[in-house]
Amino acid sequence: MEEDEDTVMRDPGSLANIPPAAPDHPSTAATEQSHLSNNTTTTDIPSSHAATSIANNEGLFGMPKSSSSLLSPPPPPPPPFLKPSSASYNGNSSHSSTEIPGLTKSIEDEGLHLMVKSSEESDSLMEESSDWSVDNDAAMSVGLPVASLATGLCYDIRMRYHCEVRPAADVHPEDPRRIYYIYKEICRAGLVEDPEIVDTPKLLAPIPLKRIDVRNATREEVELVHTVEHYQFVADTQNLPDETLIMLEESRDSIYFNRLTFASALLSAGGAIETCLAVATRKVKNAIAVIRPPGHHAEHDQTMGFCLFNNVSIAAKVCQRMSIMLKVQPGNGIQKAFYDDPNVLYISIHVYADGKFYPGGQEGNWDHVGEGAGLGKNINIPWPSQGMGDGDYMFAFQQLVMPIATEFDPDLVIVASGFDAAAGDELGGCFVTPSCYAHMTHMLMTLANGKVAVCLEGGYNFRSISKSALAVTKTLMGEPPARLLATTPSNAAVQLVRNVMTAQSKYWRCMYPKIPAQEGLFTDRLHDVIRQYQAKQLYDNFKLTSLWIYRSSISKSFENQVLASPNYDKTVPLIVIFHDPPDLMGVYHPITNKLEAHNCWMADVVKDYIAWANQHNFAIIDVNIPKHVTSEANAGKYEEDDEDRPNQTEELAGYLWDNYIEPNEATHVFFLGIGDAFYGVANLLINRDSIYQRVNSVISFVAENPVRAVASTTQTWLSRWYKDNSLVFVSYAHGVWHNTENRRKPSKRYGRLLRSPKAGLNEMLLHHKKEVYTWIEQRVNILTGDETEEEENLPKTEAEAQ
Repeated sequence: MEEDEDTVMRDPGSLANIPPAAPDHPSTAATEQSHLSNNTTTTDIPSSHAATSIANNEGLFGMPKSSSSLLSPPPPPPPPFLKPSSASYNGNSSHSSTEIPGLTKSIEDEGLHLMVKSSEESDSLMEESSDWSVDNDAAMSVGLPVASLATGLCYDIRMRYHCEVRPAADVHPEDPRRIYYIYKEICRAGLVEDPEIVDTPKLLAPIPLKRIDVRNATREEVELVHTVEHYQFVADTQNLPDETLIMLEESRDSIYFNRLTFASALLSAGGAIETCLAVATRKVKNAIAVIRPPGHHAEHDQTMGFCLFNNVSIAAKVCQRMSIMLKVQPGNGIQKAFYDDPNVLYISIHVYADGKFYPGGQEGNWDHVGEGAGLGKNINIPWPSQGMGDGDYMFAFQQLVMPIATEFDPDLVIVASGFDAAAGDELGGCFVTPSCYAHMTHMLMTLANGKVAVCLEGGYNFRSISKSALAVTKTLMGEPPARLLATTPSNAAVQLVRNVMTAQSKYWRCMYPKIPAQEGLFTDRLHDVIRQYQAKQLYDNFKLTSLWIYRSSISKSFENQVLASPNYDKTVPLIVIFHDPPDLMGVYHPITNKLEAHNCWMADVVKDYIAWANQHNFAIIDVNIPKHVTSEANAGKYEEDDEDRPNQTEELAGYLWDNYIEPNEATHVFFLGIGDAFYGVANLLINRDSIYQRVNSVISFVAENPVRAVASTTQTWLSRWYKDNSLVFVSYAHGVWHNTENRRKPSKRYGRLLRSPKAGLNEMLLHHKKEVYTWIEQRVNILTGDETEEEENLPKTEAEAQ
């Protein structure tokens, strides 16, 4: 086996004795049947059980329910794995049989027939119109008919024959040895016997894996997903010279070819089909297909991303069942194959990175939910970046995947398993452990009466994919998953999953919170209303009025956001406050997701600082930096913080300095920065030469945002000045206090860092306001009375004393 592996990698052209790929004629399909071993008794489930979820789901999502009808002669009882086509819902009670194109002889021999459940619904398990009976109810059967079945394994060495014609020094990520190392790990674990891998096999499993024979996918099956031209293009590669194959590799999107590529691709697709059929017809209880080349990126008319034929999509088209995608990259090919199909639920967990991660584009985002009859049946869970781990995937599964999958109630679960999310995979860059893969598999096994078919897709680190695939296989065989060590999701994962849940709440009863259904009624974003209220209150109490911003690039963004006291240009101390919008707290209605006014509160401690400054006859410029600039077209839609907010804040700060601060006669200038709004102040100090000579002090409050350094290569004294003339209150929960790797004191460029015992901005503002008042008063008095006073003689603040 080891020698054969090296041979395959060196000289693909020497393997001319491989059985030829299936010809283009459909007649060949009849001779290529699946040959599963017969050491396990097959238990079939009544056809009415398979059809139950179909009727319920279609009625729930607007598809008309058909009356109880028999679409084919009753005997023999059909295995429950084929969903009815849209023609089954036309209300016609005709009993004519339905011919399903593209199915091989191995399927037809099973005597499959379609049945539709009565449209009458009831919570009662037994009733007069029920299709169930005590005799055929699986729950009433004696013994463990499913647990006693074996788990299936599909693997064939011939799928390794797809390799590079002329391998480069750097081995291609989609290495033929990927499936070999997975298979080898399974053999060494004693789950299947293969003397060529393990010389003295010691089977540890009471019921070893049951082999599922591989066959070529027929042309008709491939063309259920792909165009005729696409099939022919891949088929033609078996007759092309090496030079042409290399040219194709260079011109195509992340794919290589050799003369055996077509044969391997047909086997990979055929292996996926036979694996799914073996599970659906209860030849095995569940199965794993160790197949390649992968298929999730292959679209109906093109190869891409290491993929030729879309294996899982082809198998799902044959079986018409649910597909769940566990990968780092979105399965764009699978998504497009079923985007308008109401009978297939597609769920994909992948790295999206704002459309910058392969294959790129917006189609992998959470707002792509399907179209037409398939609306709501496409669910993307797009991670915002790499680095996601066990806690993130488990949170997505528990909150989103499993509730929706349970409501959909599939008859077969096909997992396009990409182990490139596994820890150690450099392409994926995530940290999913084998234990987490096992837990996700274990949850999926609660669906479809345990009918789960796992098909290998991505994963390019030999050790990672081997350990992960072994954990999945053991779980399929009945071994409990190992304990998870990290179960807490990241904030990014929680936010993303909540967004997806909200988007999907229109289509699934189990999803909350529900998004507002009254489009067009919601016009005003609350942060605009609150700022108008603040402006009125600050005028009524302290006579603050708006300062005009005449620069066109920022005037619209910050209209009514800059307020000033009448004495802002007088010979008095001036306090310029840059702050984030006030915090809002609200308790949502648990069902409707509505925020009612009496269950909402606002925290705005900044007004206390304005009141204190007004009492001391200080001038005030209050600058509110909105996190989102409202436009007319997006009312009622969730919006992220504006990415350009720091640049807009800096531009506004520069405008205010040039037009309202630097020209006036203020005796002292104090900058107060709260939250992310402080970025504008920091950048102003860094990018404007000598501005610090006019500023007496800078005060900043940092809760979650990074601590901003103030330093410049052109102003050598800036960082020292900032250290001596700043108070930077940082929450005790901030990471700056938990840097165990660097015990040295923080650099002076971060200012005078003070540890706050409070966590949130408003809590910190309230707790430290007396310290800030004292600091400003002392600096005003000292600099007014005796400017030679040493700064070290100033009393320590409360935070410094702690």
